[in-house]
Amino acid sequence: MSNQVYETDVEQKDHQLNVDVEDVRYETRPLPESLAGLSEDELKVMERKIVRKADFVIMPIICTLYVLNYIDRQNLSAAKLQGILTDLNMTTQQFATAIAILFVGYLPFQIPSNLIVSSIPRPGLYICGACILWGTISACTAAVHSYATLLVVRVILGMAEAVFFPGVIYLMSAWYVKREFATRIGILYIGQQMGNAFGGLIAAGVLKLNGVHGIAGWRWLFIVEGVATIGIGGISALFLPEFPYNARMLKPIERDLAVWRIEKEAGAGEGSEDTGTWAGFRAALKDPKRTGRIYPFIMGTLALSIPCYIIPMTTRNTGGLYTAMMFMPWTSVGSQLLLYKTVNNHMPRPVAKRAAAVAMLNSIGGVSNIWSSYLWYAGPHYYAAFGALTAAAIVFMITITAYKFYIIRQNKLLDGTPEQVAKATRFGITQEQVNMGWRYEGY
Repeated sequence: MSNQVYETDVEQKDHQLNVDVEDVRYETRPLPESLAGLSEDELKVMERKIVRKADFVIMPIICTLYVLNYIDRQNLSAAKLQGILTDLNMTTQQFATAIAILFVGYLPFQIPSNLIVSSIPRPGLYICGACILWGTISACTAAVHSYATLLVVRVILGMAEAVFFPGVIYLMSAWYVKREFATRIGILYIGQQMGNAFGGLIAAGVLKLNGVHGIAGWRWLFIVEGVATIGIGGISALFLPEFPYNARMLKPIERDLAVWRIEKEAGAGEGSEDTGTWAGFRAALKDPKRTGRIYPFIMGTLALSIPCYIIPMTTRNTGGLYTAMMFMPWTSVGSQLLLYKTVNNHMPRPVAKRAAAVAMLNSIGGVSNIWSSYLWYAGPHYYAAFGALTAAAIVFMITITAYKFYIIRQNKLLDGTPEQVAKATRFGITQEQVNMGWRYEGY
């Protein structure tokens, strides 16, 4: 497709697909020499092209990989329907342990993995390589013949899958500015829901192979889904771009603009940073701004979640239960999306610190996957499980309110005397950001 046709297509579809390129002036950070001769309108057209390319290449690939990530993580539950308990001589309690133990590998390996992502030039290849690896491990699950072996395989599977989600969030933050990021992370979560929606259907079809070549249906499930993941991961490695500065799908001048627009918003150049990987991790640990974003929306979703948790504990009315179940996923995911957006907005630099913070957020939040499966007893009201969810929502509301006042104080310091500004910049804000008028947003 010619550049002229492509630009025309961008102009026609921009409003429909909501590319989110705002009417901003390109004057807060000096333009690279390659862009200095372009007008504002030409820069905006080129920016739309960059975002469109990212949307058409990056988003479909990572959404597909997320579907596979979620399906491969959940296929053990489907295997329960085809006799894995009997074949491996497992009790129901042991099966719950096999489900939960995946997160023993998944949670702690997210942080070191994201530190690796932030220090290598080809994060896309790294993520796709991890996809191939977890597909291989998932397929190997078909060969287990004991409960102990299953536990070992599940832990290793969790370690391989730990690369994907925080790594993808970090990669997206290198391509999209904050006005674009929230929409794209929402699209990514659609991939998770598609995994929920179609994972069971796919499993139902594969499980019909039960007995073919003398192989149990649950073993076929791991083989088929694992091999599919390996193939799609390998193909994705050929197309998933890396960082904007070395993306083959962009022209040299487009690379310059793609890098510049991210640096302009963050107030620092990624290429000029000298913060090491573990120094970034230590900075993320010390910085209190690791959670929170868009206070009214988070409080609204949490306030709605509480009655959703109380209803199942107090009634068996079918209409009430269905209503609560429909709102529960939205109240959970909505707050989570806003938290990831906060990390990328409130911790723009250094990149190693941002990468570590994203992984920490996902790891800490995911700890509940280890023990929460043991709370679902004493049905049909499940007081322990829904009581824990209610308590977590209340604690979350208190914590995010405290963070709101902390951010308000930090912004006041940034507007104050030089001494106050110096105090506010202890956790990584650069003088260039201060000069640009950078502030913590959303509160």
